[in-house]
Amino acid sequence: MSRTTLKTASRYDMLRLVATLLFLIAGVGVSGRQAPPDFRGVQAAGQIPSAGQSLSIASVPNLRDLGGYRTSDGATVVKGLVYRSSQLSGISPGDMEKLANLKLKNVYDLRTAEERSARPDELPPGVNDVWLNVLADAPRSAPAELERLLHNPKEANAALGFGKVEGEFQKMYREFVSLPSAKAAYRKLFLSLGNRKQLPALFHCTTGKDRTGWAAAALLTLLGVPQSKVMEDYLRSNDYILPAYRQQIDAFVAAGGKKSIVLAILGVKEEYLYAAFDEMHTKYGTIESYFSDGLGIDAATQKALRRLYLQPPAVEPLSPLFRGNLPLLPLRKGSPALLSLY
Repeated sequence: MSRTTLKTASRYDMLRLVATLLFLIAGVGVSGRQAPPDFRGVQAAGQIPSAGQSLSIASVPNLRDLGGYRTSDGATVVKGLVYRSSQLSGISPGDMEKLANLKLKNVYDLRTAEERSARPDELPPGVNDVWLNVLADAPRSAPAELERLLHNPKEANAALGFGKVEGEFQKMYREFVSLPSAKAAYRKLFLSLGNRKQLPALFHCTTGKDRTGWAAAALLTLLGVPQSKVMEDYLRSNDYILPAYRQQIDAFVAAGGKKSIVLAILGVKEEYLYAAFDEMHTKYGTIESYFSDGLGIDAATQKALRRLYLQPPAVEPLSPLFRGNLPLLPLRKGSPALLSLY
């Protein structure tokens, strides 16, 4: 056989090996495991929103699918499995129908007893209501106190002005990581969200930005979503909450309250979420250690969460080069393609 023929055959060997590997990757995903099954709930009527966008249910403006984000290694968080939301009260009949279309099995309420009593959840028939009081061990109910101050603008100016309100929120976000009740609540939440039989599910607090914001940020971080996208998802609450509370904001300012205070209460700021992550890194070092050492969710369960919620990157289809245009010769002992494996 001539030198040219040998080179051609070796090239064919290499192409055959590459084509075989691509076929195997396409079958099991780049992570070496089968892609998770299609277990998506029914989206709200209309066009499916992109990652982080509201589902456009007017009665629940901050209701969003947690899926759609890309991870650092190219996987995608599956849509239709878990939703984040504001409180589910005062829902119109039409919006209740849209909520029912999500086919939820469980709703996890992260609010305090006072918040639940004042505005009980209104759920579609058959949805299980699970109460997880994140702030049960807090010395006082910060959400209730902040709501009281919203109705007393002058008192709010004195108590929360000059950066005090931001300090209070940062303190509360650290409690999301360190309070025993918070760790117990988030442990139950994430374990439940890791059970395929309990999905689709939704978790919420009052405005869907603080206790809910940390839950969403922690889960997305564990799944491998980049920090910039996690922060982007967190800050999107401002896009949906502040317009919904425009009347209350205007009334607070008209009564003598400082606009910066009411916006800091009803909205979110980067420094709030940074405080929670700083507490997490200080106490546990990594998100994985926070889940294992702080919440008691071991590495195997963390891996199962990733397997459930992540769709591996799609593999580009084989080019015509690998679809019969070239003959695929059998690999021969001693060929360069085979030797490269050892």
